[in-house]
Order: sequence, then C-alpha cells, then structure tokens
Amino acid sequence: MVTDPIADLLTRIRNAQRIGQRNTIVSKSNTAERVLNVLKEEGFITGFSSEKTEGNSFEHYSVELKYYPNGDPLIVEAKRMSKPGRRHYSKHGDLPQVHRGLGVCLVSTSAGVMSDRQARKQGVGGEILAFISS
Repeated sequence: MVTDPIADLLTRIRNAQRIGQRNTIVSKSNTAERVLNVLKEEGFITGFSSEKTEGNSFEHYSVELKYYPNGDPLIVEAKRMSKPGRRHYSKHGDLPQVHRGLGVCLVSTSAGVMSDRQARKQGVGGEILAFISS
C-alpha cells in the first residue's frame, strides 16, 4: 500500500526519465489526475491516458514523458515538499519561485491543484505539494 501517492507519482516519473523510457505507469487517483493535468499544462509531460490492464481490476494512468531533442529528460528535479508527517502551507504572496520561474511549484488550493503562477494570479494560497524543474 502506498502511503504517499503524490511522492510515488513523482518517483515513477523521475525514475522512468532517468532510464530513458517514453511512457510510465502511475496509480490512478483524483489527486494524481490533477497533478498530471498541471504537468501537462506547464509542458513537463506530453500527455496521459487512463488504462486498465487485462486480467487486473486496477486502473492506472499511462504518462507520456517529454525529452529535449538531444535526449536529456525535461524534468531534472521533482521534489515532494509537503509530506504526510510535515505539511507546508503558504499564502499566495509567499509562494516560492522554482529556479527563478523556470520551474513550477504545485499548490493544492481550495480551487484545486494548480501551479504557483496560477495561484498567484487567482490570489489563493494553499499546501505546497512539490517542486518541478527542467
């Protein structure tokens, strides 16, 4: 049983990119879908689709990973910030910038999971889920 599904999702993406895979499989959940939507909007992944393995009742997402033209992975760092034992919250004015705006901070707000840019624009703060940088 996975105790932290967001950390599991980030680890699967990070490990798949380190070995050069074009696709990876992550567990299906509402939070995973919201995080993957933000990663897709920000251009860190090509896309994702819901799949069900034959002979298995569990559904999962197949994530299409993105690489630079020279073959280097687009996601260099994917770090979980708020963990089940240690939550990190921030006001919209205090949201951190990742690598001076080149990365993205995933924030869980009352309006859903969004990037730090969207949270600042909407004027909402929340729980800082993770930092993603390229």
